[in-house]
Amino acid sequence: MDFELMASMMCADYGHLEREVRKLEEGGIDSFHIDIMDGHYVPNYAMSLNDLRYIRSVAQKPLDVHLMVEHPNSTIELFISSLWPGDTIYIHPEAEYHPSTTLQKIINAGLTPGIAINPGTSVENIRMLLRIVKKVLVMSVNPGNAAQMFLPYVGEKYEELLAVKDEMNFAVYWDGACGADKIREFAPRGVSGFVLGTTLLFGKERSYGEILRQIRQIGVGLGREESKL
Repeated sequence: MDFELMASMMCADYGHLEREVRKLEEGGIDSFHIDIMDGHYVPNYAMSLNDLRYIRSVAQKPLDVHLMVEHPNSTIELFISSLWPGDTIYIHPEAEYHPSTTLQKIINAGLTPGIAINPGTSVENIRMLLRIVKKVLVMSVNPGNAAQMFLPYVGEKYEELLAVKDEMNFAVYWDGACGADKIREFAPRGVSGFVLGTTLLFGKERSYGEILRQIRQIGVGLGREESKL
């Protein structure tokens, strides 16, 4: 069973950011998840445009840029110009008057268009956008802070999206409170990737390579290795 693993870089050691990127790539990470917050759409500030640009300059793997900002259409060109073809930009539909216009700019630039769905946003409200995006990032916690608890009612939303993803040609991704139990349950159901933060990846005493290897072994059913996570 294949699934992608993305490192939530807001949880990384900023005193040694290049080393963090190198160690994660050596350990087998699939992409780097960049959370951009403006203090308005969510009550917090996280990574900056310059952080994104620095990681893009030293990383070989793709970037997944999660814009938690109001009216991303007004600044989207700054992010587009900082990325490489194949990188992903997620926007929140609620943050934009005309989200399809912003998504089209992302598509035209050769980037992968995505939307992020808050816990309180229904699938019905964003159904039409599912036909033009390639990735749907489902927030299993309220956006804005790391180390939050999983909101159980979000599980129903995953089921709704997984039921239509093949018909509408998008992939579903998990963001927030991602433990081994969530990967074990939802990867077999069709979730394509998981954003890893402090729950599984960062702040541990083991190397990134060891941790990522053990997470991937969930997919091949090695129970003895799963028990270490």
